[in-house]
Amino acid sequence: MDQNSQAVSKVTVPVILERKLRGEKITCLTACDYPTARLVDEAGIDMILVGDSLAQTVLGYDSTVPVTIEEMLHHLKAARRGIRRALLIADLPFGAYHVSDDQAVACSVRYLKEGGAEAVKLEGGEKRARLVRRLVEAGIPAMGHIGLTPQSIHTLGGYRVQGRTLEAAAELLADAEALEGAGAFAVVLEGIPRELAAVLTRRLRIPTIGIGAGPDCDGQVLVFHDLVGLSFQPRAKFVRSYADLEETLRQACAHFRNDVVEGCYPNDQESYHWPAALREEFEKEMTRPA
Repeated sequence: MDQNSQAVSKVTVPVILERKLRGEKITCLTACDYPTARLVDEAGIDMILVGDSLAQTVLGYDSTVPVTIEEMLHHLKAARRGIRRALLIADLPFGAYHVSDDQAVACSVRYLKEGGAEAVKLEGGEKRARLVRRLVEAGIPAMGHIGLTPQSIHTLGGYRVQGRTLEAAAELLADAEALEGAGAFAVVLEGIPRELAAVLTRRLRIPTIGIGAGPDCDGQVLVFHDLVGLSFQPRAKFVRSYADLEETLRQACAHFRNDVVEGCYPNDQESYHWPAALREEFEKEMTRPA
């Protein structure tokens, strides 16, 4: 694909909004390094999220809470280098927008200026509407995230499905409408009943991106490491693994170790050689009497 065709097909926020109007499904995957972002981008995925899930999938933390702004920025920069077409979105990590709106705007500006992000995502509904409006007024596209919000794991008491009662469903509807009213261009619906997600999708003018919210959302997002079977964690009900890289990579490493131990790697074809004349000269030099 040449540069001109890449430019024409570039996914932007207006393109995502148009998908909703046309009833076209939207695809999103996480990526947090150059090779993964490049593969996801070349596969034609619409949006790439540098999600705070990297705290667990890449950095080995127990939850998303510990990951820092600097750690997120490091991975954002790496992913940016691999992306040509997809819309690049960066998660605001826990602590990046909880002290003040000014703090959140400053972090988001860094994500756009230093990391190359084209939008940011933050968790929370009505209580984040003012911040979303502030970001949008600053020229920073914002995506909302409601339902099961992993950064609130201590408040929620675990990774539990949300919106199971009529009262809770009404609260999520109010959250979604507040985010839309504040100018969010899309909202992630995580861990909620399919029926509720369908209602929210019909009621909103902006796209809904589901993860554990059923098939009726405008789009779907998965964590890349879950998609390829490389998460080292029990698989959630909504995760469909399309590959088993954990076992493939483990076998590759074990195979390499065995070949080295047995002297099978590297072989002669995998080794560099002198030209024949130089080799003969060297051998003569080594056999010459001292």
